[in-house]
Amino acid sequence: MELMTFEFPYAFLLLLIYLACSLWCKPKGESLYFPGLAMLQQASRKSRLGSHIVKFTAFLFLLTALASPVIEDEVTLHSDQGYELSLILDASGSMRENNKFGIVKSIVEDFLKARPHDKIGMTLFADFAYVAVPLTYDKQSVERLLKRLEVGVAGVQKTALYEALFLSSNLFKESQSKHKIAILLTDGIDNTGSIPLDIAIKTLQKYKIKVYTIGVGGRGDYDPRVLQEIALKSDGKFFEANSVERLQEIYETINKLEKSEIKANKYVKKSYFFQYPLFLGLLFLGLYFYLRNRE
Repeated sequence: MELMTFEFPYAFLLLLIYLACSLWCKPKGESLYFPGLAMLQQASRKSRLGSHIVKFTAFLFLLTALASPVIEDEVTLHSDQGYELSLILDASGSMRENNKFGIVKSIVEDFLKARPHDKIGMTLFADFAYVAVPLTYDKQSVERLLKRLEVGVAGVQKTALYEALFLSSNLFKESQSKHKIAILLTDGIDNTGSIPLDIAIKTLQKYKIKVYTIGVGGRGDYDPRVLQEIALKSDGKFFEANSVERLQEIYETINKLEKSEIKANKYVKKSYFFQYPLFLGLLFLGLYFYLRNRE
C-alpha cells in the first residue's frame, strides 16, 4: 500500500511563524469606551474566536497544499528484453531410443525457465522441418507445446537437419536484436537433401546467428564434422552428449555463455493531491473574510 508523503515538508515550518505572529504581532487601534462595553467585549471575543479558528484552518490547508502531498509509486522498466533464441530439435524416429526425446524436452524446459527475458522460437525436424513456434516472449505457450510434442510429429524415417537450420535462420529475418542464438540438437545425419549445407550456413551468416550444435549419442549416430563446421562458421560451439548428465551440463554451459543481462531502469511515478487542500484552504479563507465583515 502506497503512503502519502510531502514533496516540500519544510513548508510546515511557516506554521511556527504564523503562531508567533498570532501571539506577539497583534494589531493596535484606537480605543472607544462607552456603557455596556464589558458585555460587548465578551460577545466580540466569542465571534473573534470563531474567525480565528477559521483563519487557522484556512492557513493550515494552504500550507498543506504548499507542502505538495504526493503518493509515490516506484516503477521498474527493462531497457533490454534479453536475447532472441531459436531451439532446433531433432524429432526423428531414432530419438525414441532410451527416451532421448523425453529427456531433451525435460532439460529444455528447465533451460527456458532460466531465461525469463529471452524471446524464444522452436523448429522441429525429421522427414521434414517446420517452425513449431515463431519467436515469442510467451514462455508458457512454448512450455505447453513442448510437453505435448512427441517423436513422429514430423515423420520418423529421415533427418532434414539442414532444412531445419535454414527455416530457423529465417525466423530472424526481421530481427533487430544484437544477440541471435540457435541451439541445434540432433542424433542423426541429414539425409533428405532438401537444402544444401552451404546455403543453410550462408543464411546463418547473413543474419549473424550464433549456433551451438549438440550431437546426442555415439559418434556413429551423427556427423561431428558437420556439426563442428556449422558451429565454427557461425561463431558458436560444438558439444557432444553421450549421457543425460552431459546433456544437462551442455545446456547449463550455454546458459552461462549467453547469459541475458537485463539493465533495469527505475522511475518514481508521483500522484499529486495539492489541489484538494488548496480548494479547502480557499474555501475557509473566503469564510474567514465573510466572518470578518460581519464583525
